[in-house]
Amino acid sequence: MVRKFNIRIPLREGIALSADLVLPEELPAPVVVVRTPYGKAGERQSQRGTVMANGGYACMHVDVRGRGDSDGSFQPYRNDGPDGAEVIAWAAAQEWCTGDVATLGGSYGGRIQWLTALERPPALRAMVALVTPSDPFVEWPTGLPTPMHINWFRATDGRMPQYVDDVDWMEVYQHRPLLTMDEAAGFAAPLWREELRHRTLDEWWEPVRYQHRIGEIDLPVLHISGWYDDEQIGTPANFAAMVAAGRSGQRLLMGPWGHAVNTMRKLGEVDFGPDALIDMDSSTLAFLDEHVKGIKPDPAPAPVRIFVMGANEWRDEQAWPPASAPSTVFYLSSGGRANSRYGDGRLVPAAVTDEQPADEWTHDPDRPVPFITDQSSAQIGGPDDYHGVEGRGDVLVFTSDPLTEPLEAIGPVKVVAHVATSAADTDVTAKLLDVHPGGFAQRLCDGMARLRYRDGFGAVRPVTPGEVYEVEIRMWDTCVRLPAGHRLRVEIASSAFPKFDVNLGTGGDMITETEGVVATNRLWHTPSRPSRLIVN
Repeated sequence: MVRKFNIRIPLREGIALSADLVLPEELPAPVVVVRTPYGKAGERQSQRGTVMANGGYACMHVDVRGRGDSDGSFQPYRNDGPDGAEVIAWAAAQEWCTGDVATLGGSYGGRIQWLTALERPPALRAMVALVTPSDPFVEWPTGLPTPMHINWFRATDGRMPQYVDDVDWMEVYQHRPLLTMDEAAGFAAPLWREELRHRTLDEWWEPVRYQHRIGEIDLPVLHISGWYDDEQIGTPANFAAMVAAGRSGQRLLMGPWGHAVNTMRKLGEVDFGPDALIDMDSSTLAFLDEHVKGIKPDPAPAPVRIFVMGANEWRDEQAWPPASAPSTVFYLSSGGRANSRYGDGRLVPAAVTDEQPADEWTHDPDRPVPFITDQSSAQIGGPDDYHGVEGRGDVLVFTSDPLTEPLEAIGPVKVVAHVATSAADTDVTAKLLDVHPGGFAQRLCDGMARLRYRDGFGAVRPVTPGEVYEVEIRMWDTCVRLPAGHRLRVEIASSAFPKFDVNLGTGGDMITETEGVVATNRLWHTPSRPSRLIVN
């Protein structure tokens, strides 16, 4: 194979992007384009180029505009759709290319593939999209980016990757107001401040959105993520949307992984077994061979391949969620004292038939409920143990009886909650957990709703103190088999810090305020107001 470095790709406006290229022995060949803001050069990129070249593909790693050796100014996502289309056209026109191009990349490099596909470049044949971020406000349904996003802005400050471990990020995340969090971290991030100013889904966000237009794209896509990927929600959602639009060649692969997919079999204290890691290179090349080179596999693979945690086994399915996965509903129930794991909160399989008293808890903005995570935004949370957090009185805990037989929870998860607050705004968080016989409370998935956005992110709706609202809390997806003896648990609270910013409860300007109010919040679970957990 042949390697070429710092190739200049001319774009509109007189700028050029920088690319490193690996060519296979036999030419011309299809090309796989990988674009990144994290540096096109490195051991991982070199290894990927080798794998692709050995598989008969040219591989081109490209620094996105304004990063690394590429010209221009870095404005996350805003130029990457048109830039991607021009890079694909340039590659397809080279003598070493057959005219067929595929794209591959994860995280930032996953989302920009979708933005590029919306430009409909004629030479694009297929995409391999890993751990793909969603549209604005999907992953952070607060109207604001997660406070931990400031860590990413520091990592991508300037043109080259920055060292970020010399900052006490947990202290930075506590800084108020949010608008000057960059200053508290020791640098200036104008784009952070600009994002904070757009707290509804206005036109400013349109150039970075793709999911509302995903039906316009007609390409085979290999969708890859993990159940503990902190941007997981976009991958199964994108797969389902493409299937619903009738797009052929869709493939979903979900493993027991975090954001760095297929790199370790153990997350935190949970070991997912020897089958947790797979030959991802072979899966990727087989997909590209089918949809770029036209080599049909025999037998044809199933459209969906998922790892069932707990059982620690892979399953092939025809759809997501699988048709065989039962819809499961549990109801929240208590005598009005569900506070902490010492309370009387129960998760029951039948609808509540009596007029139970509401559960009440206090939300103090100066003492938020912690979300267990490391400091870096590279991985936010995992299968962590919330046993200690559940000792707090501002966390409602609803637990099932020990299971008498195994229970599978496979598919999208949500909680429907009937809530009221004494404040002018509040958050309602929900978390699903697998409680092991020894007490280990393993987080499976979670989500939250901010009352001012209860009708969507097109506009802010005022909150009337004392009025009861029905809210739907999307908790993303999970795929787990709980053995007999385990219990299912739901936590309800009003903060999950630092994953989400703390609601100050004033109903005012979230980015400039520094002082909050203590809120008294209530949750109803009665026949007319059935708060409940729904899986699939």
